[in-house]
Amino acid sequence: MKRTNYCGDVTASLLGTKQTLCGWVNSYRNHGGVLFIDLRDRSGICQVVVEPSKPFFNVASAVRNEYVLQVTGTVQRRIEGAVNKNMKTGEIEVVADEFKVLNTSIPLPFDVDNSRAVAEEIRLKYRYLDLRNPKMFANLLLRHRIAQAARRYLDANGFLEVETPILTRSTPEGARDYLVPSRVHHGEFYALPQSPQMFKQTLMASGIDRYFQLARCFRDEDLRADRQPEHTQIDMEMSFVTIDDIHEIVEGLMKEIFKTAGKELKTPFPKLSFHDAMEKYGSDKPDLRYTLEMKNVNEIFKNTGFKVFKDILTANGAIRALRGEKGAAYSRGHLDKLTELVKKNGAKGLVWIKVKDGKFEGPSAKFFTEEELKAVQSAVCAQDGDIIFIGSDVKLHTCQIFMGALRKELVKELPQVSDWAFVWITNFPLLEYIPEEDRWDAAHNPFTAPLEEDLPNLEKDPASIRSYQFDLVLNGNELASGSVRNCRREVQERILALMKHSKEEAARRFGMLLNALEAGAPPHGGIGLGLDRITALLAGEESIREVIAFPKTAQAVCPLTESPNTVDDIQLKELGISITKE
Repeated sequence: MKRTNYCGDVTASLLGTKQTLCGWVNSYRNHGGVLFIDLRDRSGICQVVVEPSKPFFNVASAVRNEYVLQVTGTVQRRIEGAVNKNMKTGEIEVVADEFKVLNTSIPLPFDVDNSRAVAEEIRLKYRYLDLRNPKMFANLLLRHRIAQAARRYLDANGFLEVETPILTRSTPEGARDYLVPSRVHHGEFYALPQSPQMFKQTLMASGIDRYFQLARCFRDEDLRADRQPEHTQIDMEMSFVTIDDIHEIVEGLMKEIFKTAGKELKTPFPKLSFHDAMEKYGSDKPDLRYTLEMKNVNEIFKNTGFKVFKDILTANGAIRALRGEKGAAYSRGHLDKLTELVKKNGAKGLVWIKVKDGKFEGPSAKFFTEEELKAVQSAVCAQDGDIIFIGSDVKLHTCQIFMGALRKELVKELPQVSDWAFVWITNFPLLEYIPEEDRWDAAHNPFTAPLEEDLPNLEKDPASIRSYQFDLVLNGNELASGSVRNCRREVQERILALMKHSKEEAARRFGMLLNALEAGAPPHGGIGLGLDRITALLAGEESIREVIAFPKTAQAVCPLTESPNTVDDIQLKELGISITKE
């Protein structure tokens, strides 16, 4: 090794010893003819002192930020007044006896210490510089430790780490596949896996019993602000389990992961059905750090004279209300913004009524009776100085969605009741109808099992079928999705038939799994936890790009490698592919 220690590990315990350090020049300064260099590596910074009497003083004086150095010297205590108690190495300095420049550096496009203030595309183009930032290294270190904690925990609980193929076949799993053309078989394609779903279920049919891997998943979908075309999930599957068994394993895993980050969790996590989550919070991933709940006020307005609400209830629609704490002080401009927010999420409008000095104020207040206003005030527990928001729609789901979006905005001004609010969301609908295609589709996962008590109505009333699908939500973020699977081919084929897959097409697309199911597959279930999202939350980051070494932009572009990009004509010819321009 070219060094005896990392820079950040040289402390007062090493006083009087000779150490060799390697790293980058973080800063340099000349004080009264003595040169002080802050040498940085991944562990931290150590102050190096170069005295003017040293033969290499002129060489040292020529160094600039990000030069790479090797320094050998004696560890000594800093003089009084120069001690920096905010640094691990702040009590000491290394007086250089040997000094070597291992590499120089050109002037950089940005300062490493301030890289996070630079435009994201520039950061990603020069990611090798951005990753020198101590916070970025800390994020990658945390990710590493989370991954190792997961491996240790799952190994201790009987799971086998099994790798599944990256080159596989295209299957409908909710997003478009990334396709890879075959050079050997012209006109045929592999697909990159959206998840290892069929392989991990096949492993259960193989008797593996408990499987996991840190799986790379690929989805060619229209990207949102905080999505990536490829991501990593802690993927698990286990045999002979119930939902409660899966939840218990995952809760234990989360405790170990959070312990790695120095945080303690209490288990078990609360459970909330999909129905109740939508009814109370207007979201299937509610942020339960806040207690604000949406209230069903249909009954209050059953005899209302307000035509909008009267028509809604005649059509068996929904009216929901929310309390806006201290909202009586909201300006008209702020209320207009909230109205625009709900409209973007499907609302036709929004009723708001301020509670001020025992009176009800607002442009809509005159349409309601005093009895109705007091009843809705009581329903949402509004106090003097609050505001009441009332939303309505002929479709319950639409009303829940836009009122949920309003709740998400309102809670930003409320105190948190906890730092980490986990909740299991259970019993999602099995299917959702696609009217333009006149067929049903999987609401989550096509291989999820329906509740046994709902199975007799599968073909008669598909919309009513609940599933063994569940999500793990933390602070309003979906961390994981899982389910108990179909282990019988007959049930799986009935579900695929509702999705307009004939038996022949189902056999062609899902034959591997269907054949395994009829060969004695055990009851089984599993889950995939988003490693990127978990790490981002624990690192206090808003974007998962901050915890991925080499992420893509929101447009699925990698500025570092300049990909995607064109390829040579000879490569296309070997694949039997020609490019046509529209």
